[in-house]
Amino acid sequence: MSDNIEYRRFNAADIEAAHELTVELKWPHRAEDWQFVAELGMGFAAVRGGQLAGTALCWQHDERTASIGMVIVSPAMQGLGIGRRLTELALAQVENSATVLHATPAGRPLYEKLGFVPIGMLDQHQGQALQPPLAQLPARERLRPLGVNDLPRLIELATRASGLGRANVIAKLFECADGIGLDRDGELIGFALLRRFGRGRAIGPVVAPPDVEQVRAKALIGHWLALNPGTFIRIDVPSASGLTGWLESQGLQRVDTVVRMARHAERLPPQDGGFAQYGIVNQAIG
Repeated sequence: MSDNIEYRRFNAADIEAAHELTVELKWPHRAEDWQFVAELGMGFAAVRGGQLAGTALCWQHDERTASIGMVIVSPAMQGLGIGRRLTELALAQVENSATVLHATPAGRPLYEKLGFVPIGMLDQHQGQALQPPLAQLPARERLRPLGVNDLPRLIELATRASGLGRANVIAKLFECADGIGLDRDGELIGFALLRRFGRGRAIGPVVAPPDVEQVRAKALIGHWLALNPGTFIRIDVPSASGLTGWLESQGLQRVDTVVRMARHAERLPPQDGGFAQYGIVNQAIG
C-alpha cells in the first residue's frame, strides 16, 4: 500500500481536502485558518488514489529560524511512515535553520528520532470568556489602540520575545487581526492581537515586559476578554508563564499541554529577557 503513495508540494488546491482531514481528527481549524498558514509558508502533501492522505508545512522565518507544523495523517493511513516522510521533506527545506515545533505525546518519539529536543511546554486554554476585573497597570503605562505605524515595533517586540523572526507573520496578522498596545510614556512596550480562529477567536501573540504578578500580560489579555464576553476564546501560553490559574478563573480552561521542541536548538537566538511571550501565534507557526 505504501508504494502507491505520491509525495508532492502542498498547494492552494489542497486546502479543502486538508480542512477535511482536520475535521476528521477534530482539530478546530477552518478552511480560512488553513489558508492563513499555507500562504505564510510551504509544505508537502501525501496523496494516494487521488485522495489527500497527509500534510506537513514549514515556515522559514528568517535566515536563522524556522518552524514545522500541520503534520497530519489520515487515520486510515497511519502506520505507513507517511508522517515521518512528510516531516523529512519539510525539514529538508529548512535544514540549516534552528527549527521549532509543538509535539503531542504521540508525535514526540518521531521528532526525537529526527533530532528534536524538548525546550519547553505549552498550555492550550479555551472556553467562554468571562468579564475580568480591570487590571491596574504600573504608573505611566496604559493600553492604546494599534495603528499601521506601529507595525515595525510589533515585529521587533515579537522577534525579541520569541527568538524567532516575526516579520512575515506579524505583517500577515496585521491584515486580519485587531490589536491593543501597551504604552509607556509614548513608547510601545507590549501588545496582544485578536483574530478569528476555529470556533471563535484566538488571542496571540501576546508580548509584554515580565513582572511578578504578570499584571501587564493580564491587562492585555483581559482587554480582549472584556470586549468579548461569552465568546469562545483560545490562547496558547508557555507553561512557565504563570497565567494558568488566572486564565482558568476567566473561563479559559487548560485543555491540553504539548512539548515545545527544537532541532539545532543551539542555533536558536536568545530571547530578550526584557520582554516575554505570554501567548504564541499558534502551535504550527510558533
